[in-house]
Amino acid sequence: MGMLDLMRLMSIQRQRDQERRRRQAQAPPRDGLIALRAKRKGSPCQQDGDSQGAADIEIPSLPEDIWRLIHSLMPMRDAARAACVSHSFLSSWRCHPNLNFSSEALGLSKNAYGNEELAGLFYSKVNHILKRHSGIGVKKLTIKVYSDYSGKGSSYLNNWLQIAVKPGIEELIIALTQFQAKYNFPCSLLSNGSGDSIQYLHLSNCSFHPTVTLSGLRSLTRLYLCRVRITENELGCLLSHSLALEQLEIRYCNRIVCLKVPCLLQRLISLKVFGCDKLKLIENEAPNVSIFAFQGDKTELKLGETLQIKSLCMVRSGYVYHARAELPSIMPNLESLAVQSCKETAFAPKLCSKFLCLRHLSIGLIGFFPAYDYLSLASYIYAAPSLETFDLNRNVQSVSIFAHPADLRSIREEKHHNLKSVTVTSFISVKSLVELTCHILESTASLECLTLDASQTGFRCDTPGSKISKCPPLDRDIIMEGHRGVLAIRRYIQPRVPSTVKLTVLEPCSCHSTEL
Repeated sequence: MGMLDLMRLMSIQRQRDQERRRRQAQAPPRDGLIALRAKRKGSPCQQDGDSQGAADIEIPSLPEDIWRLIHSLMPMRDAARAACVSHSFLSSWRCHPNLNFSSEALGLSKNAYGNEELAGLFYSKVNHILKRHSGIGVKKLTIKVYSDYSGKGSSYLNNWLQIAVKPGIEELIIALTQFQAKYNFPCSLLSNGSGDSIQYLHLSNCSFHPTVTLSGLRSLTRLYLCRVRITENELGCLLSHSLALEQLEIRYCNRIVCLKVPCLLQRLISLKVFGCDKLKLIENEAPNVSIFAFQGDKTELKLGETLQIKSLCMVRSGYVYHARAELPSIMPNLESLAVQSCKETAFAPKLCSKFLCLRHLSIGLIGFFPAYDYLSLASYIYAAPSLETFDLNRNVQSVSIFAHPADLRSIREEKHHNLKSVTVTSFISVKSLVELTCHILESTASLECLTLDASQTGFRCDTPGSKISKCPPLDRDIIMEGHRGVLAIRRYIQPRVPSTVKLTVLEPCSCHSTEL
């Protein structure tokens, strides 16, 4: 429930009460409503320019625990404003469970202030709020800032954490968005019982150095580390104290050379590793990992038992060929497969092996493949009889069908009876891509939606409700290729679309027409 919903509720109750008073002018007052006068002094929004002065309002008389629940469900800014106009809410504010400190949550526009002024206002507002919060009852703490924490900022942040991180906290998110911010997260904060209740720990752009003396984290189920300066031994200490861990995600942590996931993590089901350039080996011994995602070309992967893996996301050169050739035998229970490659030396092979459980397939080809045969990707579709969705993200340059027009090739395959949705992003007029699309239309009996995006950007500023005023500039050749893609769709594909299939064509944005 937001502030508007609460005010609407109070307005309805006031109207009903006024009507009842007119009808029963002589009757004694009823106990249905309580009049409350807010006092601005000491309110959490004393420095909030959007807040109003003290006002007499009437709210329904409900049990205190219900009002506390309503208050706890409000966004932090609405909760602070409600505390400005109600003694009851002011009391519950001192134990408000969800604290979100970001420029957006505090109403600080990066466009309206310089960096130093923005940082000063941010520090001031957070200090003001936490001075009026008891530090008790915090369940979720989010701190997201854009400043460097090499000096004064570190002491501010440490003080905030000391106030709000107490036994009972469940989510702790520290997101320092400045690249390589010089902040050292205090491991001592997780000791003395404060870390025992944490279920989700999110750290980005800081140093984190857990040791063998680390205690707590017995409730940690989700761990997210992004651009965190941590070594493999320190990460090992952290994992050895996190036996309840279910989800582990590591991004751009370049001090890790070898990632060993111990068999002690019996509950771990999701392992995701992206962009760790120094990483040479991932060795997984956790027995129940069913979701694996990875980005990198030079890392050796030892995933242990793979029969239970149901979702795989791989960003790796040459993996479009490799996945079709090897995955059906080593991961036969895959239900979702996403592959992105920037270098393919061979087409997808046509084999007898099957992905019997695969329902969702996404393939991305990012790079320059002048002669890549997109029609070979039909091998994936017919190796997956249960496939329901197929997304192809194409960002490569190839020869247009209009440069070398010829009869379209076709493949004789049995009808596919489960594929319902197909999307091609960055559609262009490459002949083999046109052939693949036509082949899917002609051989899929169950198809319901076909989306061909020739915008070359993935979005358009002229779309109703768009949050951008103008699309980013594109090279003239890319814009022209987008228009050729639309022409290829109209000439070769649209005439083959059955009446039972909804065709959606996204053309280049109108703002790019002025760039031609």
